[in-house]
Amino acid sequence: MTNEANEAGGGSGGGDGDGDDSDGEPEELTYAETGVDIDASEDATAALLEAFGSGITTEYAGLLDIGDRYLALATDGVGTKLLVAEAIEDFSTIGIDCIAMNVNDLVAAGVEPVAFVDYLAVDEPDDDLTAEIGEGLAAGLEEANLTLLGGETAVMPEVVTGFDLAGTCAGLALKDEILDEDAEAGDVLVGFPSNGIHSNGLTLAREAVTRNHDYGDTFPLDPEVTIGEELLRPTRLYTHLLEPMRRHDVRAAAHVTGGGWTNLLRMGENRYVIEDPLPIQPIFEFVAEEGNVTDEEMHRTFNMGTGFVVALDESDAEALVDETDGEIIGRVEEGDTVEIRGLSLS
Repeated sequence: MTNEANEAGGGSGGGDGDGDDSDGEPEELTYAETGVDIDASEDATAALLEAFGSGITTEYAGLLDIGDRYLALATDGVGTKLLVAEAIEDFSTIGIDCIAMNVNDLVAAGVEPVAFVDYLAVDEPDDDLTAEIGEGLAAGLEEANLTLLGGETAVMPEVVTGFDLAGTCAGLALKDEILDEDAEAGDVLVGFPSNGIHSNGLTLAREAVTRNHDYGDTFPLDPEVTIGEELLRPTRLYTHLLEPMRRHDVRAAAHVTGGGWTNLLRMGENRYVIEDPLPIQPIFEFVAEEGNVTDEEMHRTFNMGTGFVVALDESDAEALVDETDGEIIGRVEEGDTVEIRGLSLS
């Protein structure tokens, strides 16, 4: 856990009514109110890049020109999903999340992930913890066909409370394979299912579901799992899409992570019209109901059942769908918004 371990909603549960407003209705939750302001975070990242300058970058990876191709780097962590893992004492899948959050960004940039390094910070050594984390990392590496080049375990009791897990992934791509803001009006959008909540928006999700429940409670919409187990479903890896994306001339891609459906705007300044969205998975319905979260806030925070979206020419879309588990969900028009389920996001 990071120092975020002390934030509200960490899994103590509670049906004490503290989340109700004066009229007896549950207080409406937003991501910013639970401690994560996406706009402020993006502004801080931009300021950091401006401070020291940056080389060639795409929306999802930094690129280094090494001749006929680019070496690409992406870095990310698991975030406050770690708090759920601690609450139910299951650390076996968060390594998959760490791999997936990095390799999926590279795939969205059109880059083939090739190598990974991890960074584990702990307040005290714990052989059982590191063994379980290693189990998930190994599973993610195998599925993504990655080589682990090394890693670091840092013991920092005065800096970290519990532990934190992050990693960096390196990839390679020919210069004409890079995807960036290239979607065009007239393109078709193909969406690919997520595996639930993945690794973004957990601060809001945790606050919502623990208003009236504990992580060990049965998930009301699936009696086969607990609420904690449902939240802990590992992030899906999309590395298998890279080759069919290249074969069918995908122009741009979006990894639907922090910022939810506004990530589609990273494919270029267009209007993205989602006419046939993939089904909303039960966990999102549960978070919305328990946290009294608006539809707009849900779509700005979570993937809502779709973890990856690509834009390509209509003539290639059916072939891509036939080769994958993707479905045509919409189209690209001129404009600068994302239109989905009666919402207009920008």
